[in-house]
Amino acid sequence: MSGPRIPQAAAAGFSAGSAAYQRGRPSYPQEAVDLIRTELGVGPASKVVDLAAGTGKFTALLVPTGAEIVAVEPVKQMGDELRRAVPGVEVLEGTAESIPLPDGSVDALTVAQAFHWFDFDAALVEIARVLRPGGGLAFMWNRRDESVPWVRRMSEVIHWHDREIANYDVIDWPGVVAQSGYYTPLQRRTFPFEHELDRSGLADRVRSVSYIAAMEEAEREENVARVLALVEDKPERFPLPYSTLLFWCSKRS
Repeated sequence: MSGPRIPQAAAAGFSAGSAAYQRGRPSYPQEAVDLIRTELGVGPASKVVDLAAGTGKFTALLVPTGAEIVAVEPVKQMGDELRRAVPGVEVLEGTAESIPLPDGSVDALTVAQAFHWFDFDAALVEIARVLRPGGGLAFMWNRRDESVPWVRRMSEVIHWHDREIANYDVIDWPGVVAQSGYYTPLQRRTFPFEHELDRSGLADRVRSVSYIAAMEEAEREENVARVLALVEDKPERFPLPYSTLLFWCSKRS
């Protein structure tokens, strides 16, 4: 295994913005959880790793499956939030390129909102190492639905598409996974999803963006103010629409 690594932008942003992440980020659609449960065979007899688990937004949704859940997270502040949010789940420090578990010890592995930060080639080798033959891999993103005008404008005012990390929805993930040679062909589903929040929640959603969380406070709050100006005409609570992209495959036997 290679040594632990995490991009500096992710380390700085997520350590500074872990509390805002927990408050402002959405959960994930139950339909996505149900599909993973069915396609990856997740249940009480399973051991599942939630990799780059963050504050446990997706980890919490795995708990009702009855599986043994292990969360792996490299950023201490995020892991601390996870322990508070999802008590009783084992949390280990590690990265996608260095997972602190034995060979073939895992039945399924999930990654929510994080695969774009990985060294793809190294991560896919390491994930294959810990999965048993036939074990399942699922990874997903909540992508803001920019077909809605104010949401598209939000991405513009925070300069989202100026950043390389914004490209996760256009990467050829089937090609990336196929190149490793370890997995069955990647499958994909998309689910509509809405996160209902108020202005305070939207402010925390902005503060939780990695590169914004890493800014000095004045610049960070300027970004927040620009986004809040977009929802001045909204009621007290309003939806932030997403499209959830889910990919899954299995380790070849």
